[in-house]
Amino acid sequence: MKTPPLFSLTRRALGAALLAGAACGFAAAAGPVTVSQTISAQASLSTLNSLIVAADLQGALDATGPFTVFAPSNDALKALPAAVLNDVSKDPAKLKNLLTFHVVPVAALAKDVKNGNVKALNGDNLALSKAGEFVTVENALVTTADIVASNGVVHIIDTVLIPPVKK
Repeated sequence: MKTPPLFSLTRRALGAALLAGAACGFAAAAGPVTVSQTISAQASLSTLNSLIVAADLQGALDATGPFTVFAPSNDALKALPAAVLNDVSKDPAKLKNLLTFHVVPVAALAKDVKNGNVKALNGDNLALSKAGEFVTVENALVTTADIVASNGVVHIIDTVLIPPVKK
Protein backbone atom coordinates (compact mmCIF):
# COMPACT_ATOMS: atom_id res chain seq x y z
CA MET A 1 0.00 0.00 0.00
CA LYS A 2 1.32 3.42 -0.93
CA THR A 3 1.50 6.18 1.73
CA PRO A 4 -0.58 9.22 0.77
CA PRO A 5 1.70 12.22 -0.08
CA LEU A 6 0.18 14.46 2.62
CA PHE A 7 0.80 11.86 5.37
CA SER A 8 4.37 11.36 4.17
CA LEU A 9 5.02 15.12 4.19
CA THR A 10 3.50 15.49 7.68
CA ARG A 11 5.62 12.66 9.00
CA ARG A 12 8.77 14.25 7.56
CA ALA A 13 7.88 17.65 8.98
CA LEU A 14 7.24 16.13 12.41
CA GLY A 15 10.57 14.27 12.27
CA ALA A 16 12.41 17.44 11.26
CA ALA A 17 10.71 19.41 14.06
CA LEU A 18 11.68 16.77 16.61
CA LEU A 19 15.30 16.75 15.43
CA ALA A 20 15.48 20.55 15.49
CA GLY A 21 13.97 20.66 18.98
CA ALA A 22 16.37 18.04 20.24
CA ALA A 23 19.31 19.91 18.75
CA CYS A 24 18.21 23.15 20.41
CA GLY A 25 17.69 21.40 23.72
CA PHE A 26 21.11 19.79 23.63
CA ALA A 27 22.76 23.09 22.72
CA ALA A 28 21.13 24.84 25.68
CA ALA A 29 22.06 22.07 28.12
CA ALA A 30 25.70 22.06 27.04
CA GLY A 31 26.42 25.61 28.25
CA PRO A 32 28.70 26.27 31.21
CA VAL A 33 27.19 25.91 34.67
CA THR A 34 28.43 28.41 37.26
CA VAL A 35 28.87 27.89 40.99
CA SER A 36 25.56 29.67 41.62
CA GLN A 37 23.74 27.50 39.08
CA THR A 38 25.38 24.38 40.48
CA ILE A 39 24.13 25.21 43.98
CA SER A 40 20.61 25.97 42.71
CA ALA A 41 20.51 22.58 40.93
CA GLN A 42 21.30 20.61 44.11
CA ALA A 43 18.16 19.65 46.06
CA SER A 44 20.24 19.28 49.25
CA LEU A 45 21.31 22.95 48.94
CA SER A 46 17.89 24.54 48.40
CA THR A 47 17.97 26.46 51.69
CA LEU A 48 21.45 27.79 50.96
CA ASN A 49 20.28 28.79 47.48
CA SER A 50 17.38 30.77 48.93
CA LEU A 51 19.80 32.57 51.27
CA ILE A 52 22.11 33.36 48.33
CA VAL A 53 19.14 34.83 46.48
CA ALA A 54 18.08 36.83 49.56
CA ALA A 55 21.62 38.23 49.89
CA ASP A 56 21.71 39.00 46.15
CA LEU A 57 24.93 37.02 45.71
CA GLN A 58 24.02 34.98 42.59
CA GLY A 59 25.69 37.52 40.30
CA ALA A 60 28.90 37.41 42.33
CA LEU A 61 28.91 33.59 42.23
CA ASP A 62 28.24 33.67 38.47
CA ALA A 63 31.32 35.87 37.92
CA THR A 64 34.56 34.62 36.42
CA GLY A 65 35.98 33.35 39.71
CA PRO A 66 37.50 30.97 40.45
CA PHE A 67 35.59 30.12 43.63
CA THR A 68 35.40 27.26 46.06
CA VAL A 69 32.15 27.21 47.99
CA PHE A 70 31.85 25.20 51.18
CA ALA A 71 28.09 24.79 50.94
CA PRO A 72 26.15 23.88 54.09
CA SER A 73 23.47 21.31 53.35
CA ASN A 74 19.81 21.80 54.20
CA ASP A 75 20.35 19.58 57.26
CA ALA A 76 23.29 21.73 58.38
CA LEU A 77 21.20 24.89 58.10
CA LYS A 78 18.28 23.19 59.86
CA ALA A 79 20.61 22.33 62.78
CA LEU A 80 21.55 25.99 63.19
CA PRO A 81 19.64 27.57 66.09
CA ALA A 82 16.54 29.30 64.68
CA ALA A 83 17.47 32.56 66.44
CA VAL A 84 20.80 32.69 64.58
CA LEU A 85 19.19 32.05 61.19
CA ASN A 86 16.42 34.57 61.88
CA ASP A 87 18.98 37.17 62.98
CA VAL A 88 21.12 36.91 59.85
CA SER A 89 18.09 36.62 57.57
CA LYS A 90 16.83 40.01 58.81
CA ASP A 91 20.20 41.76 58.45
CA PRO A 92 21.55 41.80 54.88
CA ALA A 93 25.09 42.69 56.01
CA LYS A 94 25.22 39.78 58.50
CA LEU A 95 23.78 37.40 55.92
CA LYS A 96 26.32 38.44 53.30
CA ASN A 97 29.15 38.11 55.87
CA LEU A 98 27.96 34.61 56.83
CA LEU A 99 27.64 33.44 53.24
CA THR A 100 30.93 34.92 52.00
CA PHE A 101 32.69 33.19 54.92
CA HIS A 102 31.86 29.95 53.05
CA VAL A 103 33.62 31.06 49.82
CA VAL A 104 37.31 31.25 48.96
CA PRO A 105 38.65 32.89 45.78
CA VAL A 106 40.38 29.79 44.37
CA ALA A 107 39.16 26.57 42.79
CA ALA A 108 40.30 23.79 45.13
CA LEU A 109 39.42 20.18 44.54
CA ALA A 110 39.54 17.95 47.61
CA LYS A 111 42.82 16.40 46.45
CA ASP A 112 44.38 19.90 46.36
CA VAL A 113 43.47 20.87 49.96
CA LYS A 114 46.46 21.48 52.20
CA ASN A 115 46.41 21.86 55.98
CA GLY A 116 46.40 25.55 56.87
CA ASN A 117 44.43 28.76 56.64
CA VAL A 118 42.90 30.37 53.57
CA LYS A 119 41.28 33.79 53.26
CA ALA A 120 37.50 33.69 52.74
CA LEU A 121 35.73 36.30 50.60
CA ASN A 122 34.59 38.10 53.75
CA GLY A 123 38.26 38.63 54.71
CA ASP A 124 38.39 36.15 57.61
CA ASN A 125 40.63 33.09 57.75
CA LEU A 126 39.21 29.59 57.29
CA ALA A 127 41.09 26.60 58.69
CA LEU A 128 41.31 23.75 56.18
CA SER A 129 42.63 20.31 56.90
CA LYS A 130 42.86 16.99 55.20
CA ALA A 131 43.47 13.54 56.67
CA GLY A 132 43.45 10.80 54.07
CA GLU A 133 40.26 11.26 52.08
CA PHE A 134 38.58 13.41 54.77
CA VAL A 135 38.49 17.17 54.28
CA THR A 136 37.35 19.59 56.95
CA VAL A 137 36.87 23.33 56.97
CA GLU A 138 36.77 24.81 60.47
CA ASN A 139 34.58 22.30 62.36
CA ALA A 140 32.65 21.10 59.28
CA LEU A 141 33.22 17.86 57.39
CA VAL A 142 33.01 17.83 53.60
CA THR A 143 30.32 15.22 52.92
CA THR A 144 30.22 15.61 49.13
CA ALA A 145 33.35 16.88 47.43
CA ASP A 146 34.27 18.19 44.02
CA ILE A 147 31.03 19.30 42.38
CA VAL A 148 32.80 21.08 39.54
CA ALA A 149 31.37 24.22 37.96
CA SER A 150 32.61 26.39 35.10
CA ASN A 151 33.99 28.99 37.53
CA GLY A 152 34.98 26.86 40.50
CA VAL A 153 33.98 23.97 42.70
CA VAL A 154 31.36 23.26 45.38
CA HIS A 155 31.90 21.04 48.42
CA ILE A 156 28.84 20.19 50.53
CA ILE A 157 29.53 20.43 54.28
CA ASP A 158 27.64 19.18 57.33
CA THR A 159 27.86 22.32 59.50
CA VAL A 160 27.29 26.03 58.98
CA LEU A 161 30.51 28.01 59.39
CA ILE A 162 30.11 30.97 61.73
CA PRO A 163 32.49 33.85 61.06
CA PRO A 164 34.37 35.32 64.02
CA VAL A 165 32.81 38.33 65.65
CA LYS A 166 34.48 41.53 64.49
CA LYS A 167 35.59 43.88 67.25
